[in-house]
Amino acid sequence: MKSRILVLIAFLTLTACKREQKKSPSESVSISNLVQYKEENENIHIQSGNFTYDFKQNQLPFKRIILLNASMAGYVTELNVENLIIGVSSPEYIYSDKIQNLLKSGKIQNVGNEQKYDIEKILSLKPDAIFTNYISSFDNTYKLLKDNGIQVVFLDEYMEQEPLQKTAYIKLFGKLLGKDQQAAAKYGEVEENYKKLKQLASKAKERPTVLANEMYGDVWYLPGGKTAVANFIADANANYILKNNTDEKAITMSFEEVFAKSGEVQYWINAGNHISKKEMLGMNPVYSKLSVFNKGKIYVITGKEKVKANDFFESGVVRSDLVLKDYIKIFHPELLPDYQLTYMKELQ
Repeated sequence: MKSRILVLIAFLTLTACKREQKKSPSESVSISNLVQYKEENENIHIQSGNFTYDFKQNQLPFKRIILLNASMAGYVTELNVENLIIGVSSPEYIYSDKIQNLLKSGKIQNVGNEQKYDIEKILSLKPDAIFTNYISSFDNTYKLLKDNGIQVVFLDEYMEQEPLQKTAYIKLFGKLLGKDQQAAAKYGEVEENYKKLKQLASKAKERPTVLANEMYGDVWYLPGGKTAVANFIADANANYILKNNTDEKAITMSFEEVFAKSGEVQYWINAGNHISKKEMLGMNPVYSKLSVFNKGKIYVITGKEKVKANDFFESGVVRSDLVLKDYIKIFHPELLPDYQLTYMKELQ
């Protein structure tokens, strides 16, 4: 009798534990400081910046999507689900050969550009969701789409300043497009590669000084000290001239201000999309006064570029490990003797 009571108590305790586990809310999955999602009661709740979304499980995965930014194509391409795309804007800026072939065959439609989206075409395509960066001047367009029952999902990955957090958006795309496992595996691969590369860079004997970006008119727009570019430079074990700055946005400086800080600069990266130093000098003759222009090395982001499309802004958004690998190759070539640059190119 006593043993039966003990068995009954054990059974009731186990049952209570199981019930308790069912009732406990699922944990929120953090993509970054800007984006999180949570699955609960057969719904998925997404927080993206100031926007929230609630999707029922029977709405997912999305099977017909429109992309209004080339960077979004990078995530879709990495998951090999380009066939889910039914429309894109500004296709001339998309690098993916597969997406371009689907455009040529008519399976993906051109829905306009950031000057004017083709609303009638978008409505006729009946997408499950549209993915885009939020642009306040398009509020009326977004409202029109929403009023017609179309989900507009705002994802501002360009605002992320931690390279791996940009990559982590692939996990959300995986959740919404039915590729959870593939997304988790890809993120894990990139994260592991990134950490190993960062560790490799830390072994370099020298830490060169780096300048970034270029002038537009009379103003030099340098990445702030807490931007993605600055973080890449630090993780590649180099010394950025604005490393002590705490801004997550571009810093404007005059040429004279940059010149005063650039005496020890050995590498100049992200120097636009120029084709040669001569052409660069033709656009801005004052560059000749910089020591790095005459004696250092200058790199542009044109390693994977086709006309207006640049894969750095597409797959490079996801493959933060390859971007870091490029910077390490530039700053510490001895650490990666056999590696050829992916996104960057030295300016001759």
